[in-house]
Amino acid sequence: MERRFAVREQLTGVVRAALGAEHRLVDVLRLRGGSKKGVYRLVLDDGSTAIAYIWDAAENYWPGLQVEDHADAFSAASGLELFEAAHRRLDAAGIRTPRIYLADRGRELYPADVAVVEDVPGGTLEALIQRDPAAAQPVLARLAETLEVMRGHAGPGFGKVALVDGGGVATGRSCEQVVFERALVDLEEGAVRDARLAAARDRLEGVLRELAAGVRPRSAHVLVHGELGPDHVLVDSAGRPVLIDIEGLMYFDVEWEHAFLRLRFHEDYARLSWDGLDERRMSFYTLAMRLSLVAGPLRLIEGDFPGREAMRGIAEHNLQQALTFIGG
Repeated sequence: MERRFAVREQLTGVVRAALGAEHRLVDVLRLRGGSKKGVYRLVLDDGSTAIAYIWDAAENYWPGLQVEDHADAFSAASGLELFEAAHRRLDAAGIRTPRIYLADRGRELYPADVAVVEDVPGGTLEALIQRDPAAAQPVLARLAETLEVMRGHAGPGFGKVALVDGGGVATGRSCEQVVFERALVDLEEGAVRDARLAAARDRLEGVLRELAAGVRPRSAHVLVHGELGPDHVLVDSAGRPVLIDIEGLMYFDVEWEHAFLRLRFHEDYARLSWDGLDERRMSFYTLAMRLSLVAGPLRLIEGDFPGREAMRGIAEHNLQQALTFIGG
């Protein structure tokens, strides 16, 4: 498809509605990295900035139809409805996210759902860790406190916050069941796209089944971000962590959050770990995540996503890590 991104003239009315007529939009910078929504920095005539999120088909690089089934805990986590529900839930819990100036689905200001939010000035935690590891330590400590707060907020069932907070019930019997079924799909999709995974498919499926069988039932489900890497944490001027890309916020097993944290924070994960984790569940979820991080990137680069080499690198790394579960 031909991709047409937002330009300044299209966002002038959005800025006026979000920030008032006294602010004039002088430049629009499309930020790289997103695969499901457009992210733009809005530069105003007084030198201040804001961020625009745009949920539009032209901004979504995932090939094929993505069904918006909120009852499926792992359906595409994208859209203004999910964003607003997640923001409300985190804000009520006292967890820092960019302030919302405007959320509009009327399609009169812009021909797609759009939100304008605070532009947090400090950059990502990932960049801070790379630039100044010592300066990142207090932020990591505060992030650990944020995770503790999230663990204290349980839902009546598992699933997307937008669904559960609205009284809905997610599809599936349990977190471990939906993770297992998703992992089988990821294994199948990955095997179609990589011969090495295809050769190991039966053995990996056996390990998945063994790990899933060793997980004891659980009824407690807490707030999890789901993809809380250091690139999804901004640092504000007071040194506080600010969570972004929150549309996937769920009530789920805490181990799902920590499996991802361990994958993404590497040696810094020690600052974020928690003694109450079930290591059997962690092992199962870690393999499931590895398979997802093979199948997802390989599927994404079948389209026209611009960061192809980075996605190939993610798929390759996680393939090698998945193979260690069978002694590969």
